Amino acid sequence: MSLNFIQIILVLIVAFLAGVEGILDEFEFHQPVIACTLIGLVTGQLVPCLILGGTLQMIALGWANVGAAVAPDAALASVASAIILVLGGQGRAGVNSAIALAVPLAVAGLLLTTLVRTLATAIVHLMDKAAEEGSFKMIDFWSYVAIAMQGLRIAIPAGLILAVGAGPVRSLLNLMPKWLTDGLGIGGGMVVAVGYAMVLNMMATREVWPFFALGFVMATISQLTLIALGAIGVALALIYLTLSKMGGSSNGNSGSASTGDPVGDIIDNY
Repeated sequence: MSLNFIQIILVLIVAFLAGVEGILDEFEFHQPVIACTLIGLVTGQLVPCLILGGTLQMIALGWANVGAAVAPDAALASVASAIILVLGGQGRAGVNSAIALAVPLAVAGLLLTTLVRTLATAIVHLMDKAAEEGSFKMIDFWSYVAIAMQGLRIAIPAGLILAVGAGPVRSLLNLMPKWLTDGLGIGGGMVVAVGYAMVLNMMATREVWPFFALGFVMATISQLTLIALGAIGVALALIYLTLSKMGGSSNGNSGSASTGDPVGDIIDNY
């Protein structure tokens, strides 16, 4: 399917907004269900893109920046896969192929994220210099430049995909050797493990560990979806809050004072 000039401009605008919202996180344009839907709306392929966005949204629920671990780029995955779906012209039949391309594109987007954030570090120093000179206009200017870089991080790859078409992009991804993709997966897993370790090191308390153990075990049950795990987490939180309002009690057996935290009291008494 070919796009006209106006559709191409609108797609690039959506891509730019998705990149900007990946940092601002105000209007959620970077979320897959919104980005894909907007691209489907401007290209006349609303239903297939909405299905794609909804599916990618469920995948992206598990993507989060934890410690030093940076999550895959949901904005690039959404925009790029939606464009490929539209250019492929297969409609709903092409959704599965677009999803298969979305994940490696999201991982590849980490390189662009690293590049933009590295450049943003230099911009911060320029803003510091402008602040020393008392130039508020330059501070605002460099802020806009930094935000625009985030938009171009998605808009430029989107423009390249529009220029070359879906076929060459698919061929390029298939040319990646297995040792490279396996290496990226192992490296990404190690970074995620380090990130979780950093967060646990900051949050680990005797009151939290029982809930962490429960969640860790439940996450291994393949029949439980993310929605089910979320419901269990909410239920545990409500149970904990209810017990906290009741207050801990030592029942007068151990002679220890109540801390007001029921889980902590149970561990102390044990």
